[in-house]
Amino acid sequence: MTDQLILYTNPQSRGRIVRWMLEEVGASYTVELLDYASTMKGEPYRAVNPMGKVPAIVHGGKVVTECAAICAYLAEAFPEAGLAPLPEERADYYRWLFYAAGPVEQAATNKAAAFVVAEDKSRMFGYGTYDLVVEVLDQLLSSRPYATGERFTAADVYLGSQIGWLTRFGMLPGRDSFLAYVERVQARAAYQRAWTLDDADAEALQKASEPA
Repeated sequence: MTDQLILYTNPQSRGRIVRWMLEEVGASYTVELLDYASTMKGEPYRAVNPMGKVPAIVHGGKVVTECAAICAYLAEAFPEAGLAPLPEERADYYRWLFYAAGPVEQAATNKAAAFVVAEDKSRMFGYGTYDLVVEVLDQLLSSRPYATGERFTAADVYLGSQIGWLTRFGMLPGRDSFLAYVERVQARAAYQRAWTLDDADAEALQKASEPA
């Protein structure tokens, strides 16, 4: 079995989360750029991810989809990077990684879609209410610099990406704790490398789509 690692992505997608994670772990990888109109929905890629969505990775012949799962997988696959949780960090690591992937994502996207949960229906939703999610995140990031405490982990790649994106587009308020956290994680060299690579790929895709 080959250990080749392939990232399937589009730079205007959540694929930026996984590119950042790959740069953090220092893995050697190749990139397959897909566009929304054709290759992302084509049969070759659907054989990788039947959902026809990015990102996905293939590592050692195995497919991993879903950004939070990919971050957790890569942290374990490349332990030398030190981004997997220490034993005493595991509870917070998994709690906040999957809180970001579940309640935070759902609350923010519903808010953006102008879907408001009626008070008497809030218990049907995993996040309760949007305002509750904001308060929980604010309490977390006002109490510690990173998801598990004092140390940056793979949970912060995902949580930092979510909060960075959501505050940038007004889907989360610009709380001081959010903005300070985003500034902290986006100052990392791996984030800067990943962002530069994705920007270059976005420009290349744009040029390729222009009429000759």
